[in-house]
Amino acid sequence: MSTQAAMQPANKHQDFHDLPRRLVAMENTCPAGMATGWHSHPRGQLLYAIKGVMIVHSEAGSWVVPPSRALWMVAGLRHNVIMSGDVEMRTAYIDARAAPGVPVQTCVINVSPLLRELMVEAVRIPPDRALCARDERLVGLLIDELSVSSAIPLHLPMPGDARLKSLCQALIDQPASPASAREWAGTVGMGERTLHRLFSRETGLTFAQWREQARLLSALRQLAEGRKGIEVAFSCGYASQSAFAAMFRRHFGVPPSSFYR
Repeated sequence: MSTQAAMQPANKHQDFHDLPRRLVAMENTCPAGMATGWHSHPRGQLLYAIKGVMIVHSEAGSWVVPPSRALWMVAGLRHNVIMSGDVEMRTAYIDARAAPGVPVQTCVINVSPLLRELMVEAVRIPPDRALCARDERLVGLLIDELSVSSAIPLHLPMPGDARLKSLCQALIDQPASPASAREWAGTVGMGERTLHRLFSRETGLTFAQWREQARLLSALRQLAEGRKGIEVAFSCGYASQSAFAAMFRRHFGVPPSSFYR
């Protein structure tokens, strides 16, 4: 894929940011495997897919965004969106200065049935048309609904330390690895105690928490691709499907088979 083709979705509606509105919405359809390329927006972005899964990478970490969830990104955050499966995307660009109450940090949120329908309706408002009274109320309600939406832990924070960053990338690439923290520390030339101290300081998570989160995000991506639960469990380092299901239910309150329904 050429750089120009990869960048097309990110650049498709740059003019939207210059419109004198606090919220402008658009829709897009992207094929599996497509990447937007690294870019940023001068406004906050509510990124939602009614079909498919988006994997969003940034310098601050990575997020997996399945259907029924959305990613709120603060203005100016450089990111790259990779499509897992064909994605039907709905995006709202929001001027946070005119939308008090929206999240102050990038996060994945639950999408209520009301917020989903508001996003669909917001896309239908022509960008070159003055907002009528109904449109103003719709936009205001969408922002209100975003403000009260609950965040869920689908973020994998990346450290700044170069040694730890390479170790984290290895954990992402090898989610099934049974190696201990001491063994991983040895691969990057540091002691186990240093490893634990750095993980806590740079990611806010313990080594065990970070590795479980990396496995969880790998599992979400594989489930979105249609792989069977038992295959996903083994590929993510779990000894049995029941152990994997217990971890999954602890995080999301539902078994893996129900998550994408």
